[in-house]
Amino acid sequence: MPLLILLACNTTTKPEQSGFDQKDAEQKVKRYGSITGIKPEQIAAYKKLHAAAWPGVLKKITECNIHNYSIYLKEIEGKPYLFSYFEYTGKDFDADMKKMAADTTTQRWWKETAPMQIPLPDAAAKGETWSGMEEVFHQD
Repeated sequence: MPLLILLACNTTTKPEQSGFDQKDAEQKVKRYGSITGIKPEQIAAYKKLHAAAWPGVLKKITECNIHNYSIYLKEIEGKPYLFSYFEYTGKDFDADMKKMAADTTTQRWWKETAPMQIPLPDAAAKGETWSGMEEVFHQD
């Protein structure tokens, strides 16, 4: 089962206008970027699946303190890739990812999406789907 493990991370303080439910005026935000390949013949199915993302999956993503989550598609030298970006506002990323991985609805979702994707060699070597990316610049 693919586990959402993303290594690119940067921490910033974000004011309340971020749109997150916050008790304090400021909250720590960690940004994550990752990349994976996608089978060309699966692009339409992947887009269709995400256009009607399962409510249980979306709920679990939010419960695990993930916000502002986006996935982009880009073709490079004839090969399609997916780029993922999200912001994490929790206090224990590993625990939240374990919570997500234990969710049966999320597991069923990953069974749908994993066969569509082509992990990069570094992720494949670890049995993962997405490769973490290093953040080199950010400006709020």
